[in-house]
Amino acid sequence: MANRVKPPFYGAKGKKKVIKRTTGATQPLGPYLNRLTVLWVDANGVPFNTTGFNAALYQGTTLVQTAFFDRFGVVFFSRVETLTSVPYAIQIYDNSGTVFRTKTIPAGVEAFAVIG
Repeated sequence: MANRVKPPFYGAKGKKKVIKRTTGATQPLGPYLNRLTVLWVDANGVPFNTTGFNAALYQGTTLVQTAFFDRFGVVFFSRVETLTSVPYAIQIYDNSGTVFRTKTIPAGVEAFAVIG
């Protein structure tokens, strides 16, 4: 059996030291992603190869922004700060304008996954 080392709670004989204790991991002060990020993945969570696809983001009927997907299934909306304060609708389409998915993104998120 290994020798156990006593934690340094006590200093010189009869004098106690105060040691600050933490209660686990600290929470970040704000969202980790500061702009809305959307991933398009299959049912197993694997991103699609989305080269040539783009997305349009709407607040109600007002177009907020369009953006292109990268080849790893990710689209980034630079005009939308997170955590989102209102719900959005996203339409995903290819270069010819064919709409593949339309989803609603709820308020209070920083990232969203479109599955399928």
